[in-house]
Amino acid sequence: MIKVFFQGRWRGRVERGVRGWGAVFALAMASTLSMAAQSPYTPLLPKDVPQPIAAVKASQEPSFSIPVDPLGFAAPGAFYLGQRNSMVSLDFLDEDRLLFTFRVPGLLRRDAQSTSEERQIRAVVLSLPTGTVLAEALWTVHDRARYLWILKDCHFLLRDGDEIKLGDNSLELKPYLRFPGPLLWMEMDPSQRFLVADSREKGSKPGTVTSPATAAVDMTVDGDQGTPDTVVRILKRDSGQVLLLSHTHSAVHLPINGDGYLESLRSHGIEWSLNLNYFTGGSMVLGRLVSTCAPSYNVLSSQEVLATVCDTLGGSKLVALSSDGKKLWENFVPDNSIWPLLVNAPDGSRLARETLSVNHVITARSPLSTEDIRGQLVEVFDAANGKRALTVQITPPLDAGGNVAFSPSGRRVAALSAGAIQIFDLAPAAPLVNAANIQNGR
Repeated sequence: MIKVFFQGRWRGRVERGVRGWGAVFALAMASTLSMAAQSPYTPLLPKDVPQPIAAVKASQEPSFSIPVDPLGFAAPGAFYLGQRNSMVSLDFLDEDRLLFTFRVPGLLRRDAQSTSEERQIRAVVLSLPTGTVLAEALWTVHDRARYLWILKDCHFLLRDGDEIKLGDNSLELKPYLRFPGPLLWMEMDPSQRFLVADSREKGSKPGTVTSPATAAVDMTVDGDQGTPDTVVRILKRDSGQVLLLSHTHSAVHLPINGDGYLESLRSHGIEWSLNLNYFTGGSMVLGRLVSTCAPSYNVLSSQEVLATVCDTLGGSKLVALSSDGKKLWENFVPDNSIWPLLVNAPDGSRLARETLSVNHVITARSPLSTEDIRGQLVEVFDAANGKRALTVQITPPLDAGGNVAFSPSGRRVAALSAGAIQIFDLAPAAPLVNAANIQNGR
């Protein structure tokens, strides 16, 4: 997803006992900006067409593959590179069933609510390993951002316009939540109990998600003018109850777990403290990091947080922290990889980091063009120790992701590559070490 960035210092005024909410958005904006610094989002130069990519390579052979041409899938052209359009989604419903959805060309029936970004999505449920189609459907969505989030109970959430629909393995859709304006983005905590929703709103509508006054927070940004029209809510997924709310000028990534939200504060110099602010009030310091840029964070599980930091030599690295702030592992990030996307295994045992591979470091003097992209690299790590369990070079590159998925156990990885869905069976992941054992030195 392309986020809009605003430079400036956040000022937060916290109301009705909700503490630290302003700092959250300072973290979110700084984290997003730091990611942009590490992986510059330079518009692609359209003058060139990517050179042919070498044969697909992986650290191990797939256990089996399912061709996608018979399903009606056609790989998007190089024209879409750099637009960050969500073209596909690939998700496991369980260990032996896949949900594969993708854009299909065709004429659309226009009405008063139609937009230029409206498109049709074909959805199929596939049985593994045969690839037999168990269910299929055709949906219409009205923008080009990510539209589908898988749940842990063979259900999924479909985002379209101002509405979230709930689907099941029969691909039947039911109304779930509606907001006072179009949803720009959404994400969940690893337990999927809480939902972060970013919506653009200029007024309320009957029957939409309500927001109690006790959750309200006013936000302003130095240098910005006008009224913020993006609303960020944290709400309980099962009931829609709003816990926290803020008005901002742009969509933000907000890392949360089942207890609260994370914020990063500069201690002194290049040292940062990572705080967890509880939904019920109060906070605790999880740990400290050294970084020359504002760290960005992703919550992998209730036991682990992944930070991306900038080192003093100008590079960047991944640092995994336990829930009590102990460093679990760290890995350096190659300079020739850009636009990172993170996919977590549902059980928190593994993570996949997906990046575009380019042939030079991208700078203001050396911008990115389509001929510089050599493919898309997927690296699968054990969350407990950072060891690589799988490396796959996939093609065609899809810069908005959606082409990699974990099974519920983390033992299977699916990758859409070279005209097929490739399924990799992995050895069991290293066991996660709980915070108590780390603290006791076990």
